[in-house]
Order: sequence, then C-alpha cells, then structure tokens
Amino acid sequence: MSDHFDITGSGRPLKIYVAGHRGMVGSAIVRGLEAAGKVNIICRTHAELDLTQQVAVREFLQKEKPDQVYLAAAKVGGIHANNTYPAEFIYQNLMVQANVIHESFAAGVKKLLFLGSSCIYPREVPQPMREDALLTGPLEATNEPYAVAKIAGIKICESYNRQYGESHGVDYRSVMPTNLYGYGDNYHPENSHVIPALIRRFHESKLSKASTIKIWGSGKPRREFLFVDDMAKASIHVMNLDPVIYAANTKPMLSHINVGKGDDVTIRELAQVIKEVVGYEGQIEFDTSKPDGTARKLMDSTRLNALGWHASVELKEGLSAVYADFLSHEVRSV
Repeated sequence: MSDHFDITGSGRPLKIYVAGHRGMVGSAIVRGLEAAGKVNIICRTHAELDLTQQVAVREFLQKEKPDQVYLAAAKVGGIHANNTYPAEFIYQNLMVQANVIHESFAAGVKKLLFLGSSCIYPREVPQPMREDALLTGPLEATNEPYAVAKIAGIKICESYNRQYGESHGVDYRSVMPTNLYGYGDNYHPENSHVIPALIRRFHESKLSKASTIKIWGSGKPRREFLFVDDMAKASIHVMNLDPVIYAANTKPMLSHINVGKGDDVTIRELAQVIKEVVGYEGQIEFDTSKPDGTARKLMDSTRLNALGWHASVELKEGLSAVYADFLSHEVRSV
C-alpha cells in the first residue's frame, strides 16, 4: 500500500481536524497525514476544547469548518479503571462522540472517521472476530460501559449516513483496531496494557540484574498486536476510499471495518521477543496460579485486506522502535 493519498480538495490542502491528537492513536494519525501529503491539520488540547461540552464543540467546528474529522479522542483505561469508573467511561465517551459527530454534521463536514475498539464484540465471540459478530451476544463485563459507548459511536455514524447521506453528502465511517502499541504508549506500572507493562518490567529487571522475571498466567493465551503507525495508515486509507468501493464492501447497518495485523502470538512468545529487544539476560517464569484471561483475541481483517490495506510492521521491528522511544523518554525524565 502506498503511503500517499489524494487528500487535497478543490486545489487546496484539505483542512483536517484530529480529535485526540495527543493520544497514541491520534498522534500517529497526525504523523500519517503529514507524511501522506500536504494537509492543513487543526488540533486542540483538552484544556483548549472540552469535547464533552456541546456548545464549545459547536463553536469550534462552526468556526473552523474542517473538510475531514478523525475522531480518535476517548477516555480509555485498563480493567481496573473500567471497573472503578464505569459511569465516567460511558458518559464521557458517549458525550464526546455525540458532540463531535453531530456538530461535524451541523458544520457541513462530509467526511468523518470514528475509531472504535475490538471490545465491541461479544465476550465469547468465535475467532477470528468478524464484523458481523457485532451485537450477537453479551459483552465482556469488565469493560461493558466503554464497549457500549463505542458501539453507539458506530451506530451514530451509520444513522447519520442513512438519514443524511443522499441529502447532505454525509459519509461517516468507522474502524475497529486490534490491540495497539507504539510511540507515546502508557507505561504506568499499574494500569498499562501488556506490551508497555512488559517493556517496563523487562527494562527494570535488566537494570537491577534480576535473575528471573515472573509473568502472570501460563503464557498460552494468544493476542494480536498492531503497530500504531500501521493503524494510522489504515485509518487514512479507509477515510479516503472511493465511496463506491466503500459501499460495495460494507452495509448501511454493518459498515465498520476491523483493523488488525492478521496474525497473533502467545504471551510467552511476546515475552520472549521483548526479552530479546530489551536485552534482559535472566529467566522468564510463568505463574500458573494467576488467571490467563481470554484464550484468544484475533481480528478478522479480510474486509480491509480486500480494500487494499495490509499491515507492514512486524512485531520485533515495532517493539524495537518502541523500546528505543521508551529509552529516550527515560533519559529525558532523569
């Protein structure tokens, strides 16, 4: 897939609003857009624009009137955060999505891309997870409020397309990423995801010359991981697909597109690669008295592959880049 797209409008650079530009995904989209062509990117920090406030969002979009909107802003967190603050997760995400999508429509924005999450699928969904598995069973209880909000985001986009597609030229699309990792990840010792958590633990164990590092579970569960800059390229690709091609590969009420790497690894295999990347020389032990979690989570990205996009960054290559980024931040924080 080429990194270059036709993202100019009427002989001028497109004005593109990236909501959530400071997050891992949003910042990758900004990098991807800057690499893809000459664009006019507009961003606002949370302090400058609170997306849960409808009037503020309305005034911003009415003033700026962007050509495209990437909605990557969200309240995110791990299992502990989702369980502790369920009201905040469902309220804030619903408000952000409703405000940005509706006020984009009101400001005349024709093109919008909403970024969701693989947690939209049922808890016991067949693997790999297909788009048509949506709403076929109960959600995972630990992140249900977040998942419900993300499902609502998909349905808001679809509803605006159905009601205003022909009359107003509205074309709002949704992509659902698998587990992401990359630059600017969260390395908090208690609420980070598996890759940044393991990078931090292996790094600290390397510095302390610990002889062993213990990891929860058996190491047998399989997970899919996608480098966030690949996700950004996929997002730009989907946003700029010809409407006829997009419509031919989706349905009005089943329009979201999975974004995954297409393969998965065991947690044991992941730990071994991170060990090599970090340069830790001790032994890895698995604590089988601790829970494993879901046996497998793999996205079916057949639809996106048929639309001409494939992941390009292999796991070890991506992890090496991320560890170098982690080290640079460690040095700056000393």
